[in-house]
Amino acid sequence: MDANLLFAFGLTLMAGLATGVGSILAFFTSSTNTKFLSLALGFSAGVMIYVSMVEIFFKAQVALVGAVGNELGQWLTVAGFFGGMILIAMIDKFIPKQGNPHELKKVEDMNQPEKFVKDPDLLKMGTFTALAIAIHNFPEGIATFTSALQDPALGIAIAIAIAIHNIPEGIAVSVPIYFATGDKKKAFKLSFLSGLSEPVGAIAAYFFLLPFLNDVMFGIIFAGVAGIMVFISLDELLPAAKKYDEAHISIYGLIAGMALMALSLLLFI
Repeated sequence: MDANLLFAFGLTLMAGLATGVGSILAFFTSSTNTKFLSLALGFSAGVMIYVSMVEIFFKAQVALVGAVGNELGQWLTVAGFFGGMILIAMIDKFIPKQGNPHELKKVEDMNQPEKFVKDPDLLKMGTFTALAIAIHNFPEGIATFTSALQDPALGIAIAIAIAIHNIPEGIAVSVPIYFATGDKKKAFKLSFLSGLSEPVGAIAAYFFLLPFLNDVMFGIIFAGVAGIMVFISLDELLPAAKKYDEAHISIYGLIAGMALMALSLLLFI
């Protein structure tokens, strides 16, 4: 297999497995570092928004205008961008409410014995959360993989941002499953498996998208990736960062993420 493909797949795998990191944090730390999580989630959103609007959208536009002309290329870029947003919004809409991964959990919850009950409904909620996160992670895997193939430096930035975003999701899976079963191994396993849909997305992109990849296909995919990442940032990362927030730390993280991404793009021109 081509070295670039292995690199892109490895980045996608790393980003997906960060859900397991969240699970480990839930089991082996005594408290949630809310300042760090707020800063990190804001930072991740800043990276994703900036790189989507400044770099990925622009590359999609250049590819499409070059392939089909200025007017149609501009329209296709915008259609791809909002198409990506609609795709991830539909995924959100059809996920059962009790399994929505946006419900934040804290590590402290693991240390409250009164919450520990062998409750099938709680296990169902944790399992639904794992499934919801797996569904969310699939298009994120496509985004990371295709970006890394096109531009390794861009792929690294996106993979790190998505990995940060996956850590609290790992906590969200582990906490209810642990409460319902008392089994740390089972909680970790489901958390870990929910992240594997990201490399599955990369594999799907390899087999079903790459064989048909031309400038038009590339432009539409990249525009869609930009839309997906902006939606995730606005709908998931920033609201989560604000829930953990103390003293505008999430916004400082957002600005820092944008600034670092801008600097890295300037340095790699």
